[in-house]
Amino acid sequence: MKILFDKVTILFESGEVQTEMYLMVTDKIITYIGKSRPKDAADRVLDGRGRVLCPGFYNCHTHVPMTLFRGYAENLPLSRWLHEKIFPAEDRLYPEAVRAASMLAIAEMLKNGTVSFSDMYFFCDEIVHCVADTGIKANISRSTVAFDPDIYAQKDERFQESVQLFEHYHNSADGRIKIDMSIHAEYSTVAASCRYLSEFALQNGARIHLHLSETAAEHKECLERHGMTPTEFFEKNGVFRVPVIAAHGVHVTDSDIEILKRYGATVVHNPVSNLKLGSGVMRLTKMLEAGVNIALGTDGAASNNTLDVQKEAYFAALLQKGITGDTEKLKSFEFVRMLTKNGAQAQGRADCGKLAVGGRADLVLLDFDKISIMPVYDACDSFLYSVNSGCVEMTMVDGNILYENGEYKTLDIERVKYQFQKVVHTYFE
Repeated sequence: MKILFDKVTILFESGEVQTEMYLMVTDKIITYIGKSRPKDAADRVLDGRGRVLCPGFYNCHTHVPMTLFRGYAENLPLSRWLHEKIFPAEDRLYPEAVRAASMLAIAEMLKNGTVSFSDMYFFCDEIVHCVADTGIKANISRSTVAFDPDIYAQKDERFQESVQLFEHYHNSADGRIKIDMSIHAEYSTVAASCRYLSEFALQNGARIHLHLSETAAEHKECLERHGMTPTEFFEKNGVFRVPVIAAHGVHVTDSDIEILKRYGATVVHNPVSNLKLGSGVMRLTKMLEAGVNIALGTDGAASNNTLDVQKEAYFAALLQKGITGDTEKLKSFEFVRMLTKNGAQAQGRADCGKLAVGGRADLVLLDFDKISIMPVYDACDSFLYSVNSGCVEMTMVDGNILYENGEYKTLDIERVKYQFQKVVHTYFE
């Protein structure tokens, strides 16, 4: 199958913009980008006038089944939000509920231009099947907690589930599905668990997904428990020997940032969730200056309340201008890179997150012929500050169109909504 985007404006992952371009997709791969029309005949030609084509978006920190709890626990700080509302509700989860909620989440993300997400949760087999069925990409990890300091791998049920998940599904669905290891957070784990999780990841080429210094209380209590920061705790216990996706990173020190840079960890900025739960604002400018890889995430729908990762780029840009007072330091292209190339790097997808011949055809087509965007002086700036999810016309993953002009190609959206509402009515009755 050959698809040609005809005379389209291209926004590259670097923020570079080129107009009147041709881009050819052959099966799963981008096979041509240029100013001249390619000689090969296409099975379908898409008119690119008034449209902008860019790499697909990466939502690098999610808990997709939490669409079930969207709007359920509002106006609470993180600790009360978790212990009074979310943890009790999660204790009642069952596989069918996770599947219904995950399908709704994937539908929302495809509509918003997301081509891949990094998820940390449980009942992960259900999430895997949803990803396989819908055609999206995902790095999936079984969230692990451990409170017994003498725990060891053979008796750790969550670790064993993680291993089985990895053995059954890692690099399945033609590589669309990757399985990561997960450490929920410093406050919910022990050193022994960190060590055997990281050792498994090291021996098997896996990555680790964790929460890091999300709140001031978490950071302070770790210092009191261990005499070190959460970042230092994870370093001491070997976690950074493998690629790490560290969500939040709101309350990290300068020395923490140096550790994260030294080991090549990715910090995932979740500005909306952090604001909503009163957790604070990540020092994005400082981390970028230090050379830390930064990706973007929505967190779960219970604390956001959407899964629109492009919106996170907008909030991240405004936040840094507001808290630093510097409106010039961070340019629009840096947020484009966070949404695309940096996210692919975080997930270990070297052939994704960019528009290049030979790369995977993970694309988003945006309608710039909207009154809320006009006029467009710079397409990169307009992308960051004027575009919203309503501008997404098409989401393509591995050359397959999964969403186009309100139509889903791999899921029955009415059935998805029906199954989800059925779970909601029974879950909270």
